[in-house]
Amino acid sequence: MAGDISLVEIMKLVGTEIGISDWITVEQTMIDTFADATLDHQFIHVDPERAKAETPYGGTIAHGFLTLSLLSAMNYSGLPKIREQTMGINYGFEQIRFMSPVKCGARVRGRFKLADTRLRGANMLMLTYDVTVEIENERKPALTATWTTISQFDPKDRPEKA
Repeated sequence: MAGDISLVEIMKLVGTEIGISDWITVEQTMIDTFADATLDHQFIHVDPERAKAETPYGGTIAHGFLTLSLLSAMNYSGLPKIREQTMGINYGFEQIRFMSPVKCGARVRGRFKLADTRLRGANMLMLTYDVTVEIENERKPALTATWTTISQFDPKDRPEKA
């Protein structure tokens, strides 16, 4: 459901799937860069030969937190843009579960179900999503989570009701 949507329209979509992101390929260079940024150089992520020999995965796997961090890009490609929004803010996660490893070279995408919306103050809409990150051609997802974001807008655009 990419495209533009109003605050009022999105508030009416609670309980529905409102977006599926583009596929993202998780390559070794992405994994290595994430390892450098987070100082997590565990061999299962950065040593393809050792990971092939010593793990059941056949090679390296992405960090769970790398997969989680890709939700930002998935948000941009998969969710509708709120017309009145002036800024989006991450508020937090609940119930993050890393269900299956993402092997190097795999493609992942996010599915977003809008679980709740709540106006907060004069200029914020809290949006809570049930998110699943799928791995192409795999039965089990990479992760599931409940993600809350805040859409900030000009107070003059605050809807009275959804």
